Amino acid sequence: MIIVMRPKTPPEEITKMKQKILDLGCEVHESLGVNYHILGLIGNTSSIDPDTLHANDYVEKVIHVQEPFKKVNRLFHPEDTVISVGDRKIGGDTFAVIAGPCSVESETQIVGIAEAVKKSGAAFLRGGAFKPRSSPYSFQGLREDGLELLKIARTKTGLPIVSELMSTEYLERFVEDVDIIQIGARNMQNFELLKEVGKIQKPVILKRGLSSTIEELLLAAEYILAHGNENVIFCERGIRTFENYTRNTLDLTAVPVIKKLSHLPVIVDPSHAAGLWWLVEPMAKAAMVVGADGVMIEVHNDPANAKCDGQQSIKPEKFQALMDSLRQLAVIQNKII
Repeated sequence: MIIVMRPKTPPEEITKMKQKILDLGCEVHESLGVNYHILGLIGNTSSIDPDTLHANDYVEKVIHVQEPFKKVNRLFHPEDTVISVGDRKIGGDTFAVIAGPCSVESETQIVGIAEAVKKSGAAFLRGGAFKPRSSPYSFQGLREDGLELLKIARTKTGLPIVSELMSTEYLERFVEDVDIIQIGARNMQNFELLKEVGKIQKPVILKRGLSSTIEELLLAAEYILAHGNENVIFCERGIRTFENYTRNTLDLTAVPVIKKLSHLPVIVDPSHAAGLWWLVEPMAKAAMVVGADGVMIEVHNDPANAKCDGQQSIKPEKFQALMDSLRQLAVIQNKII
């Protein structure tokens, strides 16, 4: 349930209404915009009589929320949320480009790629230190050493770093060392991990699960917001279908659908979706056109010898060409890179 207060409602009347909601046993989610003041009711609202609320002269209207997700819902927060990381932003009129290798392999590798993608205009550096792999015999990442190498790259380039957290065991380390924590597709419904990430204020990229519906993705984000962290960025990275030519099937319809249902930013990972380097550029451009707030691109200086996902990584010179194309497209889409 949502209570929309009339414009210019006195603060003391807002306070009274919030206290009334609390007395009724519900939690209050407050959202204040230029032309609105919304009080979202979270909890068991079945016993609340809307007519009683309407009797208040300062109540504009009362809206019933049918969807199971609340804080993620655009009804609770009509304006788009913009996530800030230092002087960089994800959301609004900004199209954020996150780039880097699938996994950190050495200092020379990660620093070299970081310098290259920064020169081309990337705003964030991605790199896997802990790698979830389908096979237990595949490269699992450099782990803590990988985080240290990412920090070196950040120091040398100034790029904020994005890396994947796989368990609560390393949460404190990630809070200290990483600028944006990524929750991977395989952990999208690891609810205990989501709860713990919800207790921090670090921005979180939440990737859609391999076979998850859009509603399941929104509810996963609800776990994080319900525990206090509202700095969530959705990531569409392709879903599993009957098609096997590409690694996954990139569901670009998810972008406008999520933006209709939620106020949180949405980015696209065309690298993991396609699984083929030559599809990354057209899918990245398509992501901008359908309204995504950014893309996450895998870039490697030597894809043929990469320890992880070389077939979907593009070389720095191809990344430069992609950035040039995105800048041209951004003019039409009224986006800033």
